Amino acid sequence: MAASKFRALGAVMAATGASWAAATLLSSPISAGDRGSTAALESSRRRIADPAAFVPSREVQAAALMGASAANPLDILVIGGGATGCGVALDAVSRGLRVGLVEREDFSSGTSSRSTKLIHGGVRYLEKAVFNLDYGQLKLVFHALKERKQVIENAPHLCHAFPCMTPCFDWFEVLYYWVGLKMYDLVAGRRMLHLSRYYSVDESIGLFPTLARKGHNRSLKGTVVYYDGQMNDSRLNVGLACTAALLGSSVLNHAEVISLIMDESNERIIGAHIRDNLSRKEFDTYAKVVVNAAGPFCDSIRRMANKEAPNMISPSSGVHIVLPDYYSPEGMGLIVPKTKDGRVVFMLPWLGRTVAGTTDSNTVITMLPEPHEDEVRFILEAISDYLSVQVRRSDVLSAWSGIRPLAVDPSAKNTESLSRDHVVHVDHSGLITITGGKWTTYRSMAEDAVNAAVRSGELSPSNGCVTENLCIVGGDGWEPASFTTLAQNFTRMKRTHNGKIIPGVMDSAVSKHLSHAYGTSAERVAMIAQNENLGKRLAHGYPFLEAEVAYCARHEYCESTVDFIARRSRLAFLDTDAARRAIPRVIEILASEHKWDKSRRKLELQKAKEFLETFKSSKNAQFNDGKHTGK
Repeated sequence: MAASKFRALGAVMAATGASWAAATLLSSPISAGDRGSTAALESSRRRIADPAAFVPSREVQAAALMGASAANPLDILVIGGGATGCGVALDAVSRGLRVGLVEREDFSSGTSSRSTKLIHGGVRYLEKAVFNLDYGQLKLVFHALKERKQVIENAPHLCHAFPCMTPCFDWFEVLYYWVGLKMYDLVAGRRMLHLSRYYSVDESIGLFPTLARKGHNRSLKGTVVYYDGQMNDSRLNVGLACTAALLGSSVLNHAEVISLIMDESNERIIGAHIRDNLSRKEFDTYAKVVVNAAGPFCDSIRRMANKEAPNMISPSSGVHIVLPDYYSPEGMGLIVPKTKDGRVVFMLPWLGRTVAGTTDSNTVITMLPEPHEDEVRFILEAISDYLSVQVRRSDVLSAWSGIRPLAVDPSAKNTESLSRDHVVHVDHSGLITITGGKWTTYRSMAEDAVNAAVRSGELSPSNGCVTENLCIVGGDGWEPASFTTLAQNFTRMKRTHNGKIIPGVMDSAVSKHLSHAYGTSAERVAMIAQNENLGKRLAHGYPFLEAEVAYCARHEYCESTVDFIARRSRLAFLDTDAARRAIPRVIEILASEHKWDKSRRKLELQKAKEFLETFKSSKNAQFNDGKHTGK
């Protein structure tokens, strides 16, 4: 057994030289022509960073889609408002194309808000590439590492480099992970975030105080720490939608495609019949090319064009739980590449709490996936093996499930193997499907989809792709110290229960939260908190303000209570019970902004409660405490 391990280690070391050469090629300068028009890039940057610019209203966006006729169609209509769909809209509109996007629910309402929150190159893919001599897997890692750096640079307020600790319980593991993660650094080349390194047992406990010194009757020999990226996924997704809107794309959430429109010869898709799920109005919109970016639901769109279309999606469920902050220190994650049953488990600090996961199991496609209790229990028991603290089911503040759309390429010779890479497929003339992939590579996925759409529709973009160096709204000019401006220059004016207005401090916790959530737009939120007496926190112990509800309703297409508690803020994901307590006030503010009547308010309350029931916190699930009993 040991001999085979050392042979495997030799394979890793032998591959390092080849990886260095590939990394050098990857790091070669890219010409300005390959990045697209410099003038177009600068023009887009100015429009996005303009302090006087606001996104068009939802009514204006709906009218623009209704105005796209057969005689004057859009260039591209995107179906799906997740990371990929909004990425496609942004890429296409920044090339000078006329673009529309519709999303049945809300931007990031599906898989894109239920991710691991990591922007990663794929350490496991690198391991597979070496041991299986799989150049395809190696290319995935190269590509993802390149994109990882770009995502962080294009949304610096929402993304950051993040250290992850891997515990080692024998000296072979120390050597194995040290060499493997040095190879990861090497492959990243100039896009490396920080160097990986080994820490002794005492150093490791100092960095991660809850780490156990013993696991499975083995003593900790130290840890290897490497770097990937971390993000606020749904806010990044909403940022992409708003950035596309600022550049002229007509984006419309809560708008569902009922059917696709064929031309007179029934040979080409030329548009879609859409229902606005808020106004209940139905209308047709026309486009030269339709891009299907519906994630796990893309097969249902494909079958609107061809009822016999084979499945492209094999859905996989990934469950995550949220625990109190004391489970992990701020600024250091824990990742175990292989637990006793061979699965990966991690614990990551995120927005003041701890995210732990994940599972990878077959599932059915549904709008609101729910975690099973055995999956929650698996995560709790897995992390308890590596922690010195009692791990309890009663500590679970929130638990959710997301559906990964693992893809099969229908045009591939071997359609039995699932791909972690993305697939761009022309199903029918005028219809292009983009699916698979992962959050880290959303930008390049969008670029590939738009390239395919340009070819399919014989479109005439004014320039090439410029998104590689295009910051999303709030990112351009943002600095980590930007929060100090909020703390020094704004006051949180709060209305008490008896109606009295009192001033409150714009403390560091709130100002840091606003700065990271909204970037350079945070001053707009702070202004509302100060001038409109909406400076009160929505939930005790969390930095979310009443002013954010009003701002998101006005400038981020927040159209429902769930839109806010789940995607504009992350309260539902962080603490289900706190989100439940915040619902009445969120409804009150949204009702004022959107002029809701009494029946709409009642419906919003019902839907929000139903949504939170799918998050299996300790408050709404039957449970027994985890492995440790405290004895």
